Amino acid sequence: MALREPNGLLAMGGDLSPARLMNAYQRGIFPWFSPGDPILWWSPDPRAVMLPESFHLSRSMARFHKRSPYRVTMNHAFPQVLEGCASGRQEGTWITFEVKRAWLRLYELGHAHSIEVWCDQQLVGGMYGLALGQIFCGESMFSRQENASKTALWVFAQHFLAHQGRLIDCQVLNPHTASLGAVEIPRVDYLQYVQTLAWQPVSESCWQTQTLF
Repeated sequence: MALREPNGLLAMGGDLSPARLMNAYQRGIFPWFSPGDPILWWSPDPRAVMLPESFHLSRSMARFHKRSPYRVTMNHAFPQVLEGCASGRQEGTWITFEVKRAWLRLYELGHAHSIEVWCDQQLVGGMYGLALGQIFCGESMFSRQENASKTALWVFAQHFLAHQGRLIDCQVLNPHTASLGAVEIPRVDYLQYVQTLAWQPVSESCWQTQTLF
């Protein structure tokens, strides 16, 4: 029942409680709205996804990664990653105080996770999202140094695949995620993935606080 224009708009209102957010993501729906607007809920068609094994590692990125100055961790600095994704965007951000509070609560409940990229002791990039069984719903990423966000996604994709992860949800395709291997699939196919993979567990150690690279 989502609209064709704007593509995927399904509902407005409600709240960002953990129960409502989990209910939405388990049905292929996510919130996205501008500051001052009501909460808008989306389920676009097509849907952008990435298979972890299909990450496109360019030759230049492969060379960079071999001599990478970065260290990559998981769940070491979720609030800082959230703040990094919210700040420094010329077009503004949808990650308002209300959204930050909601995602911090999801993190505290063990549903949300962050991947951090460090250069020495400085956080230079990262990403965060929601664990949904064998699906990871990627929400946002940021980069303050060369290839930092690409490193976060590349290292995470390998880690997720090794722990039985099957699909990374990218929501809507953009040039950055497309260059890394994300593709568009019909919404009905994504919903089928959710109905099956969201209820299949990954390895127990997948989301532990750890160093990935």
